[in-house]
Amino acid sequence: MKIAALYDIHGNLPALEAVLLELHRVDLVLVGGDVVWGPWPRETMEALQTLPNVAFITGNTDRDVCDRAEGRWKQVNDWCADRLSAKQLAFLRSRPATFAADGILFCHGSPRRDTDKITVGTPDERIAGWCAGVAESTVVCGHTHAQFERHVRPWRIVNPGSVGNPTIRATAWWAVLDGGRVELQTTDYDTRATAAAWRATGFPRADFADELLEPYSLERLMERIP
Repeated sequence: MKIAALYDIHGNLPALEAVLLELHRVDLVLVGGDVVWGPWPRETMEALQTLPNVAFITGNTDRDVCDRAEGRWKQVNDWCADRLSAKQLAFLRSRPATFAADGILFCHGSPRRDTDKITVGTPDERIAGWCAGVAESTVVCGHTHAQFERHVRPWRIVNPGSVGNPTIRATAWWAVLDGGRVELQTTDYDTRATAAAWRATGFPRADFADELLEPYSLERLMERIP
């Protein structure tokens, strides 16, 4: 089974559209959470839901948008929720936390919780604890936006990276899993034009667009993640 894993799109429609142009003969598109917390939430959902074979899992910011969560990002949560239809919000609320197919478990943070942060530097024993009880040999996670593949016996751990909010390099990051093979992918698009269009949407977190032009380095990212 050939599966394209698209994680952390964050409402970045131009990045998503660029990636979709490169999907050829995949059996399934797996949307790995944090889909709509960004400048084009409704349009992003519409583009994904027109795909013939697509499955969604939920991410922490999807929950925040659906719940109009209080706190630091309340204005952003409300802004995104206001732009989604009632049907789209109900759909997102109903998505599972994990999805299994072809010996792969897809989750957002970890199999335990969608806010767990797995990186290249997370200790093996911590990951093993979060994956305890997982029968699948491969675990695909997101949330930290940094693409990698590593092995924590007995599991292969894969992060496809972020389609819409890049780290390390200004591109769209994603992955294809095909019969035990992992193909880590990037798709270049016009991030400068996208950043300008992003700001013009009125999305409350304007500085988020700046990260398309100057993505976090791996070192800076690791400093922010315990």
